Amino acid sequence: MENLILASDPDREGEAIAWHIIEMLQQQDALREGLNVARVVFHEITEAAIKSSLLAPREIDVNLVHAYLARRALDYLIGFNVSPLLWRKLPGCQSAGRVQSAALALICDREMEIDEFKPQEYWSIETELNKNESGSRVNGISFPARLTTFNSERLSQFSISSHTEAKHIEQQISSEDFQVIRSKINKIRKNPPSPFITSTLQQDAANKLHFSSAYTMKLAQKLYEGVQLSDGTAAGLITYMRTDGLHISDDAVKGIRSLVIERYGQDFVSGSARKYFKKVKNAQEAHEAIRPTDISRLPSMLSGILDEDSLKLYTLIWSRTVACQMEPAIIEQIQVDIGNAVESIVFRSASSRVSFRGYQAVFEDVEAEAIKYEENEGNDRDEVFGTLNSLKSGDPLFIHEVQSNQHHTQAPPRYSEGSLIKKLEELGIGRPSTYAATIKVLQNRSYVTVKSRVLYPEFRGRMVSAFLCHHFSEVTDYSFTADMETELDNVSAGLTEWKGLLRDYWTRFSSYCDRANNVHIHQVEKMLEKKFGDFLFASLPDKSRACPSCMEGTLIFKVSRFGAGYFIGCDQHPRCKYIAKTLYGEEEEEEEVTPQNNSVEEPKLLGLNPGSSEKILLKNGPYGFYVQLGEDRKGYLPKRASVSHIKDVGSITLEDALEVLRYPVTLGNHPNDGEPVILKLARVGFAVRHRRTIASVPKNVKPNDVTLEKALELLSGKDVRRCGRPKSKPKVEEAIEAIEATGEKRLLRDQNLMRM
Repeated sequence: MENLILASDPDREGEAIAWHIIEMLQQQDALREGLNVARVVFHEITEAAIKSSLLAPREIDVNLVHAYLARRALDYLIGFNVSPLLWRKLPGCQSAGRVQSAALALICDREMEIDEFKPQEYWSIETELNKNESGSRVNGISFPARLTTFNSERLSQFSISSHTEAKHIEQQISSEDFQVIRSKINKIRKNPPSPFITSTLQQDAANKLHFSSAYTMKLAQKLYEGVQLSDGTAAGLITYMRTDGLHISDDAVKGIRSLVIERYGQDFVSGSARKYFKKVKNAQEAHEAIRPTDISRLPSMLSGILDEDSLKLYTLIWSRTVACQMEPAIIEQIQVDIGNAVESIVFRSASSRVSFRGYQAVFEDVEAEAIKYEENEGNDRDEVFGTLNSLKSGDPLFIHEVQSNQHHTQAPPRYSEGSLIKKLEELGIGRPSTYAATIKVLQNRSYVTVKSRVLYPEFRGRMVSAFLCHHFSEVTDYSFTADMETELDNVSAGLTEWKGLLRDYWTRFSSYCDRANNVHIHQVEKMLEKKFGDFLFASLPDKSRACPSCMEGTLIFKVSRFGAGYFIGCDQHPRCKYIAKTLYGEEEEEEEVTPQNNSVEEPKLLGLNPGSSEKILLKNGPYGFYVQLGEDRKGYLPKRASVSHIKDVGSITLEDALEVLRYPVTLGNHPNDGEPVILKLARVGFAVRHRRTIASVPKNVKPNDVTLEKALELLSGKDVRRCGRPKSKPKVEEAIEAIEATGEKRLLRDQNLMRM
């Protein structure tokens, strides 16, 4: 072998892959003398593109590699230092990250805006007007108009604030005669959309095709890698899909313009080749926009070769690429003002129509049938435009109907995947290749859920965001994350030395870590209670925070000391162990438990305990029925056990109650460490526990049949889970071992500079 050609992806990560390969081969002495190593890059998998790249080999771009190493190191710094803090301060909250935490902050800040939003009432007055009087035999076309001036004052959105005002205005309008005051026609040019980059492809696919960002990227990857065509040849169908560049090669532009002339005519192609430039913050523009590798490969030619969703995405890309080299659409807008004789009351009616389709022709093309285009104009609008255009100043008009409509201001909408990506892009947070992965991580961590394509923050996510905002304000600051992307771009361009960048950042970031490490868990609880008190205590009966058990304490937000849960409990713990509400549950609970009953019922006496003659009571609490040994009294906490696993509570006998109250039972000590092995009653049945390891007892096994040997067998099986959290801080060095396994030894050496 005389040549080793490295042709990984044409981005920062692709450059690093090529660099890693060379490093690995050098370490293994696999690069013999005389072997020529070349790096080639291409943006589309076509024969012409690959041949062209082979004619222009180059060296590894060290600046791109350094930018990659710096980005990875920054991500490790945040992840390996903040994540362990989260595990200790907010159990069950698994991770934080440079881009992930900024994206989560956006979602949670929007939720806070929605929580604090107060709707405001306002009214609008609309009317239906006609050239002919009501009841006339000649039916003219009626058209809508909106009240814009009343009592010679221009109306704003909140000028009419009540139903009474609206009705008063309606009465005055009904007694007036109206005529056309003035009309105005404008022509506007609506420019074609720019070709796709990664973020706009994800947004458009979300809006028009209802695809998630991850699914869009999966389909785009398939289109980039290519398929076998009907003539037996294989080819990539689109250019590289991870890009923020808007430019298109000169040869591709020529092909697009030729296609436009051929399909739509000379009038539809732009006068000269259109060139697009990125206006979004921190754009690298290293690669072409996303386009078909061959614009003459029509979507219909791929029917039967591509699956339905892949064909839709290809059609979306093909249509947008063709449109970007077409003439603007020309839209005529007409505006007519109608008023009374003194113009103290004025209505306005407006309409528009497309006088030249321009680029919109491609979206009406039969080739675009696989996608929906929302800008098509209807015949009704043309009809109203014609009516308004026929009116002349002084023409009398007659009111057929006056209608007052109540409105309320709306809270800002929650983010969808598409709108979140758009916002991240506007702020310069993250890179095209990270958006889909970032949203996926937020979902996997249970920080965010997606319902009807809308992103809702889970309370766990809101806690993480509040904690980071309070103690690591720099991590969640939008401008910091965007400025860091700028610095990484400067490293890529050779303008910033990457080791110095890491040193500067670590100096600032380490102080945040030291301060947050000294924060007591009670301070975290108080901060979260203050921020989310309305949410946490909203479900309490009468919203009272007085403890109903001891009658002395106050209900507060608590973090479980042993599990991965949160609860509303009495501040007199351990004297009072009353829990009003559990969030996310503890230990073996697999899902959040919500209160089933807030009403107070009289306890039922089942009998007396044979050993102590204490009463055995059946009671109903917020989380279902339970049995209790002894009565409630000040300074005494009676033993309780849930009986929610018994379907017919009316059939519970004294013997049943005594049986469940005997748990938990210590079966013996574990042979490996001498720690107790316990059989306990959980909400979902029986379970055995050893330290932080829990295993469910199969439903076909009776609890009396569970011996120490049987428990050890269950604990060593596959269906075990961990509860609680580690008592000691996970070592950063343990996480770094995973990096060493990937061959990034040079990265680890360079990261030591941060601590010099």
